[in-house]
Amino acid sequence: MTNAVPSPATAAVAALPATRWRTRDILVTAIIGVVFGVAFVALNTAWSVIAPASAVAPLGAFLIYGGWLVPAVLAPLIVRKRGAALFAELVAAGVSSLLVSPWGPDVLLSGFVQGMAAELVFALTLYRNWSLPVIAIAAIASAAAAWIHDWAVYYADIAIDVQIARGVAMAVSAVVIVALGSIALVRALRRAGVLEGFPA
Repeated sequence: MTNAVPSPATAAVAALPATRWRTRDILVTAIIGVVFGVAFVALNTAWSVIAPASAVAPLGAFLIYGGWLVPAVLAPLIVRKRGAALFAELVAAGVSSLLVSPWGPDVLLSGFVQGMAAELVFALTLYRNWSLPVIAIAAIASAAAAWIHDWAVYYADIAIDVQIARGVAMAVSAVVIVALGSIALVRALRRAGVLEGFPA
């Protein structure tokens, strides 16, 4: 009996990540969305305390912006499935909206652009590269989408230098809170044995 040697085409297919969503993938992604949707209430409160009632919040307030973007990176980092970033971010936005977000239904549009931006970065790697640089780029892309959305909706009359500074602060927040925070959280969950059955 001889061992069959897979052809390059077969090997390439085998190397692709599993695309079918399992029940556990759906549940975990939904749970991440719900948990962060509830956490957004506290984040909204923190924002209202840090940011005065002015045309634009102080730039320091944008350093916590990454908190709203975590589901878009954390969920795909755990389940490794296409659509996880968008799914988790939309669930979180939906829960936030139901809990009476100060931004009303616009949080759904925000969730869509934030999740979609991260999704596109992971898609470019074919959902196979989960290194820190890729995760950081996905987090920054999500922040950039939020930056453009907020510029158009909330800060259209703000000077360009303030817009740029706001974007830089959001990018820093994305790297620290979203990318590094998600990696740290996944490692902690893995050590606790919570992520058994999920890709390492």
